[in-house]
Amino acid sequence: MSEHVRLEVEDGIGTIRLDRPPMNALNADIQHGLVAACREASERSDVAAVIVYGGERVFAAGADIKEMEAMSYTDMVDHSGLLQDFTRALARVPKPTVAAITGYALGGGCEVALACDFRIAADDARLGQPEILLGIIPGAGGTQRLARLVGPARAKDLVLTGRFVGAEEALAIGLVDRVVPSTEVYAAARTMMQAYVGGPAYALRAAKEAIDRGLETDLETGLEIERMLFSGLFATKDRATGMRSFVENGPGKATFEGA
Repeated sequence: MSEHVRLEVEDGIGTIRLDRPPMNALNADIQHGLVAACREASERSDVAAVIVYGGERVFAAGADIKEMEAMSYTDMVDHSGLLQDFTRALARVPKPTVAAITGYALGGGCEVALACDFRIAADDARLGQPEILLGIIPGAGGTQRLARLVGPARAKDLVLTGRFVGAEEALAIGLVDRVVPSTEVYAAARTMMQAYVGGPAYALRAAKEAIDRGLETDLETGLEIERMLFSGLFATKDRATGMRSFVENGPGKATFEGA
């Protein structure tokens, strides 16, 4: 995988841990490691949900600028696919994902957070897309995912100025979903993801796919995606279990197999 990225699994929750002190700068090794970790988390049946975590001090302060500074145009043409592959791999994990953000989530670090389904931030966290200050633009999905999340005007404000936002402003504009004390970030992320452990895995996967794919197309196509995924769930054991439990015992009491 990578010496700086590891997947830790406990009680149905997979934690993709970034560990490249002091700031978790996202060099090529980490990017490849994230792709591998996301693939493993996607394939493992003992992983119901995923947390991305950089540790108690920092989430990820951005790309490795020293590595990028020496690159030529042709070098970046070859490398730019990887820049989007590692966030694309995270966005495509077919399970609920949350970024547990401490310290800084800047540039590529913010783009990693944007590729998750949810974001929980420490009350002293700072987020931003400061690439413009280097004479470039976000290249790992920031211009696209940020605009879809907070709207084009707010995305342009952040991308065109390169300014950082604190946790409360990030919460107000919808960039993060919850703000907690810095010592509680990882625990809050585990509590959120615990709700999906033991859930109907294929229904959760279908729901995430329907929303994500539907957002990329027109309403009629989105409705067709939903119809097909909805119908397909009638081939699962969990659908039969859930409906039988509802009829016999009322809502919310089914025990699912994830099959």
